[in-house]
Amino acid sequence: MPFIVPSVKQSLILAAMALALVGCSPLAPLNFVISDKHYTLLADQAYGDNQRQKLDVYFPKENIQSAPVVVFYYGGSWRGGERGNYAFVGEALAAHGMIAVVVDYRVYPEVTYPAFLQDSASAVAWVEKERQQWQDQPQPLFVMGHSAGAYNAAMLALDDRWLAEQNLSRDILSGWIGLSGPYDFIPIVNPQVKPVFHHPDTPEDSQPLFHASASSPPALLLAATPDKLVDPKRNTLQLAEKLRDDGVSVETDTFESLNHYTILLAMARPFQGWEPIIQQVQAFTFDQAGTTVPSD
Repeated sequence: MPFIVPSVKQSLILAAMALALVGCSPLAPLNFVISDKHYTLLADQAYGDNQRQKLDVYFPKENIQSAPVVVFYYGGSWRGGERGNYAFVGEALAAHGMIAVVVDYRVYPEVTYPAFLQDSASAVAWVEKERQQWQDQPQPLFVMGHSAGAYNAAMLALDDRWLAEQNLSRDILSGWIGLSGPYDFIPIVNPQVKPVFHHPDTPEDSQPLFHASASSPPALLLAATPDKLVDPKRNTLQLAEKLRDDGVSVETDTFESLNHYTILLAMARPFQGWEPIIQQVQAFTFDQAGTTVPSD
C-alpha cells in the first residue's frame, strides 16, 4: 500500500504524537480525534498496589464472545509513558474486533530490569483471572507492544520466568505481536537505556533472542526499514530467523514508508491508510484463534 501524504492537520497531530511517544508530552492529541463509538471502556483497573500498576480495557461494541484478547505495552525506553496516551491503540483494536488491554507499568528510575517484566506478567495474570467474566468461553490471549513495550511482550512470550512467577505458563498465550521491538541490544549504546539494564553488567538472559526456542508461541513481527532507533535487521529480522529455524510460525513485514514512531501511529484511525498495520494485527489474532475476521 503506498504511503499517503498527511494533511496539515494530520501532520500537526503526527508531530505532537511523536513527542508523546518519546515521553515529551503528557497528552496524546490523537485521543481528541478518535471516536468512542467502537468500544466500551473499563478504566483504571489495578493489578497491583503501585500507582503505575493499572490498566484500561477496551471492549468492542459487538461480538465480544468471539473477540481475541490483546494485552498492549507501550514504549518509552522503560523511562516513561502513560496508558491514557494510547487510547488510540485501544480504539483501533476494539474497532477491529479485539478486546484491548492497555497497561501501565513501573519505569526507571523507580525500578530497573526486571521489575517492568514482573509488572507486565502481573497484568497478564489479572487479565487471565478477570476475562473469565468477559466471555462465556475465553478466547485466545496475546501480548503486544511497541518499542520497549515490544520487548516486554517478547520476554513474556519467550522467557518462562515471568509468567511462572504468577503461577502461569506461556502456554496461555496464543501468540505475540511486536512493533519495532529491541530484541538483541547488548552491548547497550543508548545512554538512556544503560542504567535501566545495569550496564555494564547487563545479563545476557535479559535479551529476547537468548530465549527463542521451538516452544515459543507464534509471532507477528513488524518493523520500519528506516528505523534509526532500533535496527530492524539486528532485532526484528534476526529474531524472526532464529524462531523460524526453531520451527516456530512467524509472520514478518517491513515498511519503507514508516519509521520507529509512525509504525504505531499507523494503527490510529486518522492514519490507517498509511500501511495496513491494524489489519495485519487483526488477521494474525483471528487466524491464531481459528475464527473469521469480522467484517467492518
